[in-house]
Amino acid sequence: METFQILEVLEAEKSFVQEAACLAAELWPSHTPEELEAEFSGLLQKGSCVFFLAVLQGKTIGFAQCQLRTDYVEGTSSSPVGYLEGIYVRPAFRGNGVAMQLLEACQDWCRQKRCSEFASDCTLENQESFLFHKKCGFQEANRIICFVKKL
Repeated sequence: METFQILEVLEAEKSFVQEAACLAAELWPSHTPEELEAEFSGLLQKGSCVFFLAVLQGKTIGFAQCQLRTDYVEGTSSSPVGYLEGIYVRPAFRGNGVAMQLLEACQDWCRQKRCSEFASDCTLENQESFLFHKKCGFQEANRIICFVKKL
């Protein structure tokens, strides 16, 4: 696997929220870029969330979102916990270490915020995400099935 040597990983400022939202809409297609941009702008104002953009030769090819969680995080014993909320690399650029570099940026940010643990999740059927997490050193904490019922 070749790692892109000319890749830049940039912390997304307010001016880059639109780019992050467009990439996030590729990851979460049930949301529009406009919805995600509004959500991301609000999260950035709180200061407990960060977005990183992967830029290759001036083109944004991936993003990662992480934040500090102070509520209980499955399998952890400290607070706050750094939490990988989402990570996405456009398909044409996968397999070159981009996601790993984004993850490292998130983990470094969380270390600076004095986190001693970092967590994430994926759906049970998302084998690609599961394998990515295992490759990156995450240990599985639990598996759950969530239920809902109309009242």
